[in-house]
Amino acid sequence: MYITLTLIAYLIDRVFGEFKYNIYIKHPVVYMGNFIKYFEKRFYKDSVIRGTLLTLSLLFIVFYITYSITYFISNVYVLAVIASAGIASKMLYDSVKDIVSNPQNIKYLVSRDTKYLNNSDINKAAIETYGENFSDGIVAPLFYLFCFGIVGLFIYKAINTLDSMVGYRNERYEKFGKFSAILDDVVNYIPSRLTAIIIAILFGKINIIKKIFSYGKLHESPNAGYPISALGFSIGVKLGGDTSYFGKIKHKPNFSEGKVDISKEDILNSLKLRVRFDIFIVLILILLQIIL
Repeated sequence: MYITLTLIAYLIDRVFGEFKYNIYIKHPVVYMGNFIKYFEKRFYKDSVIRGTLLTLSLLFIVFYITYSITYFISNVYVLAVIASAGIASKMLYDSVKDIVSNPQNIKYLVSRDTKYLNNSDINKAAIETYGENFSDGIVAPLFYLFCFGIVGLFIYKAINTLDSMVGYRNERYEKFGKFSAILDDVVNYIPSRLTAIIIAILFGKINIIKKIFSYGKLHESPNAGYPISALGFSIGVKLGGDTSYFGKIKHKPNFSEGKVDISKEDILNSLKLRVRFDIFIVLILILLQIIL
């Protein structure tokens, strides 16, 4: 377990967020994305095997680089600075909070059609995004950093990046991205459910965890619905429902119960999760450090 590394990395991201990069030094995910684009351009084929080769080759490269880093660098503070690049607590919070003042920016956060969304729909989309990405961008990275160090963290980020770029169920990526999508579902299985439980605990809704899980499993994704459901129930709003993607209405179930007319105040209520999680994760990690 990498308790100290996880604690320091989280605090660095929490305070400073993403560091400024330039044309010479870029965010690790950018390099991952560039490799995926390169591989796809050179070796794409409508084939599960080709997609599997893409995934395995990127994971090998990420493993080699991160293992080398941990082999040559032992200073926990240097490693924590590097690890903080894989956590998105401050960036996610700031992006969602920005919607309160600039609702038009919702188009940068979601894949659904945003042109004709009313205020309530925009607020709902922001809350759903915060719930889902609280798992993908915060809890899951911390989980893999805690369990497997920097190697585990960036292997997770590589899988997550692959899924976001080629893990789509469409004509081009149905086969090519299949292995990446399945792998992403596997690595997010525990973190997504852990996130839902943490949210329920932090909002004092532990008594309805069974209900949260019942609604969460209705999502077409095997993982995304659980943190969304937990956040919706925690602040008392109804999330989910029919949504437009690429000009077509997609019939989706509701993932929680509560009021339908969702306000900016509800976004702010959902964002209270961050401070509660800050206290929770710091206390847990310090307690583990003392015990172990």
